[in-house]
Amino acid sequence: MAWNDNKNPWGDKQNSTPPELDEVIKDFKNKFGGIFGGGKPPGGSEKVVQIPSPKGGFKYLILVALLVWLGFGVYTIDPAEKGVVLRFGAFQEETNPGLHWHLPFPIETLTKINVEQIRTAEIGFRNVVNNNRRFGGNVSSESIMLTKDENMIDAKFAVQYKVNDAQNYLFSVVDPDVTLRHAVESSIRQVVGQNTLDYILTDGRVDVAEKTRERSQKLLDEYQTGLTITSVNMQDAQPPEQVQAAFSDAVKAREDRERLINEAEAYANDIIPRARGAAARTVEEARAYKDQVIAKSEGEAYRFDKLLVEYERAPEVTKERLYRETLESVLGSTSKVVVDSNSNSMMYLPIDKLVGAAKESQTTINVTPNPQNNSSSSQGNGVRNIFRTREAR
Repeated sequence: MAWNDNKNPWGDKQNSTPPELDEVIKDFKNKFGGIFGGGKPPGGSEKVVQIPSPKGGFKYLILVALLVWLGFGVYTIDPAEKGVVLRFGAFQEETNPGLHWHLPFPIETLTKINVEQIRTAEIGFRNVVNNNRRFGGNVSSESIMLTKDENMIDAKFAVQYKVNDAQNYLFSVVDPDVTLRHAVESSIRQVVGQNTLDYILTDGRVDVAEKTRERSQKLLDEYQTGLTITSVNMQDAQPPEQVQAAFSDAVKAREDRERLINEAEAYANDIIPRARGAAARTVEEARAYKDQVIAKSEGEAYRFDKLLVEYERAPEVTKERLYRETLESVLGSTSKVVVDSNSNSMMYLPIDKLVGAAKESQTTINVTPNPQNNSSSSQGNGVRNIFRTREAR
């Protein structure tokens, strides 16, 4: 039999070419129009449509069911999501945001993972919502741990993380979220065990949280959980409730110590500059006194040299002047008045008031007899009053 014959080489039941799609739809409409309420044929006259046999219409039902089944494979991935397609339970592909299609169930299944969602894990406490109010419950089995100096501390941490690898998140570990909790709790205990209680409660809060994040992320990467920790925050850190009173006393003592240290430093900062200033002033005064004594000594030496020259020229006059100057310097600082006994006129003068007035005006009164002329003939000149001010001296 030749291949170009009009007969089918496998039999005469079907044509050699498949029917066109329009013919299939038209034939399907004609055969099933009566069942689904179809109208009259185009000729205008009613024509009884016979229900096809189950064998003839089964292929059309399969075609419709196939189209509907394939339509279930169309899906959309949101911008914040990743799609993971599994074929018979095995990983097939990971799809990005947009419109996609896959073989519907049971051949392939789709799992959508939100990779931008920030998730939270609470270590040491749980937030419970009751009547639209949030309450915090302690989990002592997670929060109480031992520090480096063998003290107990009750620490609570809040961990924020998100998915960075959807495939690892679904297939690497059984429960990635629980694994993250265990990894973070282990890292917290390790970091807290390497630091003292005072450091954790005061200056080391940020450092402890950062080291915990680094160690936890390293463990998660080793386990290939597909998770990335964005932040670790220490919510609270304090001694256990059983020792709160003793710890409060210790904290108060530490605060008193810091206060006294600050007061001592303030006093030192006040007294030390003053002492340094006084020392500098004393040094300057000593230097000035030194310069003054040196200058005065040099002046006295210069005066003695000049006086020696005058003494060599007129010894008697120089002796008289030196004698008078010596009496003036000795008696100038006393309140006594020397009066010649032969002179009675001076007794009527208010000598004490004159001396007091002279002292107030910084004037010294010196009355001395003439050592060379003691005769009674000179009664009017028996007493010589010499008034010389200290400024002139």
